[in-house]
Amino acid sequence: MAKNNTGRVVVRRKRAYGESHHGGSWKIAYADFMTAMMAFFLVMWLLLLVPKKDLQSIAEYFRMPLMTAITGGEKMDNSKSKIPGGDPSVIPNPNPLPQAKPQFDSDGESDSERMEDQADQESLENLKQKLDNLIEHNPMLMQFRPQLLLDMTPDGLRIQILDQQNRPMFTTGSAVVQTYMRDILRELAPLISQLPNSITISGHTDALRYASGDRNYSNWELSADRANAARRELVAGGLVENKVKRILGLGNTVDLVKDDPLAAVNRRISILMLNRRAERRIDEQSASGRDSVELRERLELLRHPVPEKTPGVGPAPADGAVPPPGAGPVVAPAVAPAASGPGAATVSPPAGQSTGTPGISPSGVSSNQG
Repeated sequence: MAKNNTGRVVVRRKRAYGESHHGGSWKIAYADFMTAMMAFFLVMWLLLLVPKKDLQSIAEYFRMPLMTAITGGEKMDNSKSKIPGGDPSVIPNPNPLPQAKPQFDSDGESDSERMEDQADQESLENLKQKLDNLIEHNPMLMQFRPQLLLDMTPDGLRIQILDQQNRPMFTTGSAVVQTYMRDILRELAPLISQLPNSITISGHTDALRYASGDRNYSNWELSADRANAARRELVAGGLVENKVKRILGLGNTVDLVKDDPLAAVNRRISILMLNRRAERRIDEQSASGRDSVELRERLELLRHPVPEKTPGVGPAPADGAVPPPGAGPVVAPAVAPAASGPGAATVSPPAGQSTGTPGISPSGVSSNQG
């Protein structure tokens, strides 16, 4: 039987509708893209939760030069290189460029000082936010919210505790702290101690004067005593003692309401957290003239005074001291000669005594006995 010749077998496969020629590899790329985007937004969310002072440290870490990371040293990269860690380079340079001198602005501050001042300002602003949150959420402080005033000044963060007519901070005419004023100060003390900034405490009064005026105890002493009483309460609440830089008693010279000098809000305590620029200015003012030649000479005289000498009078000889050779005998001071004549009594020397020493008459006048 002859075999059947069926011919060549052809298999035809139909491609599914909508399927591209490269398969599903695009899904892998899309998944990588979505993963990267999710990681990016996660990093942005985490940075949003980090405080500003910590962001500065993170930025300095990523700007750290490579050589500094290896050998140690300053973490800040002040180079002008656009490549992070590109200056200084690990590769030695036979012709290095000269080191750039620090740039100073019109106030005489260098770049590093300006960056430190900016970071310090941000720290004070963060503290202001914390104090606002404490006042809003603390039941005890919330009722005194109208009497607490927080604001930023060119010298730093200022916290003012205002007086009210029906709720005074101190006993009238004295520096005795009221109970609620003591609670306010002791609640603020821990937050003020969080930053290393120094503080100044100022006391203010209204224009109502004492009956004796400024001759005895006046508003000057009262404002200073109240500022010092506020300092004691802050220290009792946990404030570091050496943070207080100045205690000021300003009387009624800086009124909060100028149109009404007798207003109750003019009686207040002002706590100023100094920024670095204000603290440097105070230190420079205190040290001005300290290195002058005239001041050093006066201080030397005060520390080691020169003993004064009486003109014509030498040091008295010690008991039993022998006069030096050639000094001659010690002679009593000469007295004017006595007047001769009747009634002039004289005192004769004892028997056997030389008559070369002048005698003294009863009238107090000496006469030489020949």
